[in-house]
Amino acid sequence: MKILTCPAHLQRLEEILRKSLPLALPVFGAVLNINRGNPGDFEVLVDKWPEFGAVLARPSGEVAVGTWGTTGEGGYTVSWHMPGRNWEVPVEGSGGAGGHWGWVPAPGVRLGSLSPSHVDLLNETWPYGGNARSRRYLAELLGRFPQVCLQDSSGQPVAWVLTDHFGTGTHSYTVPEQRRRGHMQVALTVAAQRAHARGFPTFG
Repeated sequence: MKILTCPAHLQRLEEILRKSLPLALPVFGAVLNINRGNPGDFEVLVDKWPEFGAVLARPSGEVAVGTWGTTGEGGYTVSWHMPGRNWEVPVEGSGGAGGHWGWVPAPGVRLGSLSPSHVDLLNETWPYGGNARSRRYLAELLGRFPQVCLQDSSGQPVAWVLTDHFGTGTHSYTVPEQRRRGHMQVALTVAAQRAHARGFPTFG
């Protein structure tokens, strides 16, 4: 596998992967982040360039082993296995994007942001949380990637959306006493607007 470091090659890869959405979304989001300052310290590898058949996005310096497969539609997939992670990434496909952009917060609720002091709340409310490893992961997301938070009049989080290394939503939550008021719809809409403005695709 060849690590792509040339900005022109990475930009070209972004254009190619955009045409393969939504199937290429996991690796596409990582390439978008790499091309926009690389806040997650990732790297992208291809089997060959420019006529690649497999793409891998990983934290810089990690080593992975993998196997090839086919999508049955003329495309390829590559299955990667790393400590604690397994995934299969299609590298060809089709898809689209869209969204509704007209939602505003309810009275008494304002757009704010999460801070490092909220990491324990995030860890308690995330279905995969509740341990030291998930807490470190969520703290990293808070420190590196975009997030949206709706707050009540006292500044307490009401609903939030976090994004991850791949440019995807990873932890969305509305506190129980604030549910069924449209807060998540507002948070997701704002997150989608911000992602769209940065060149990330939105699906819904």
